[in-house]
Amino acid sequence: MDKLVSIITPNFNCEKFIAATIKSVINQTYKNWELIIVDDCSTDNSVKIINDFISKGERIKLIKLNKNSGPAVARNKAIELSKGDYMAFLDSDDLWDSEKLEIQLNFMESKQIALSFTSYFSVNEEGVKLKMIEAKQKISYKNLLTNNYIGCLTAMYSVKQLGKVYFPNIKKRQDWALWLKITKSGVLAHGINKPLAYYTKRDFSVSSNKWDLLKYNWKIYREFENLSIVVSFYYFIQLFLKKIVK
Repeated sequence: MDKLVSIITPNFNCEKFIAATIKSVINQTYKNWELIIVDDCSTDNSVKIINDFISKGERIKLIKLNKNSGPAVARNKAIELSKGDYMAFLDSDDLWDSEKLEIQLNFMESKQIALSFTSYFSVNEEGVKLKMIEAKQKISYKNLLTNNYIGCLTAMYSVKQLGKVYFPNIKKRQDWALWLKITKSGVLAHGINKPLAYYTKRDFSVSSNKWDLLKYNWKIYREFENLSIVVSFYYFIQLFLKKIVK
């Protein structure tokens, strides 16, 4: 299979994790990929680590932003410069199973799927597994309104079928807003119920405060999806209850 997969990785002060993240890409059984890392003005040693890999001839492109702009801007810059037939996403503190791309690409190609995702493990900063998040078989736009069921580190979409689709420029929940944008046209997201990635749960990450995330959920309902107050409240309550249960 000769399909090129563009891997989109924003980086900000991830010197503790970035080497392992890059190695998980290099170790993929599927080899036709490009890794585009966009550094968001890091002040730690992470850029040096990335350049060390580049100096060894690895297929990595490093882009440096002129000012700190957040993950949405970083990801969109990488998407803009990408050349792949498929777009995949991996943050600079997360990891992939070595067969992730091969399994997912075969799945999408064989069924002509535009958007897919997989199950994944949540791990702590030492790599200890906390729990497995199972992928649902199919997700529609209405399903997504009740919860973000798609882990960004597992998602992949077909550029041929969808074109280049960019993240809304908001601080949090931009991945959820992107999946909503894609599925709103009637596209179904198809899940692979096999854990093929490892999401690092960090105490002080942008996405760590669940209560703060709820505010952004409301913002997406009202400002990005243009739902009425009544409809927004209906979905917000469902999502709120899911967070309480967790």
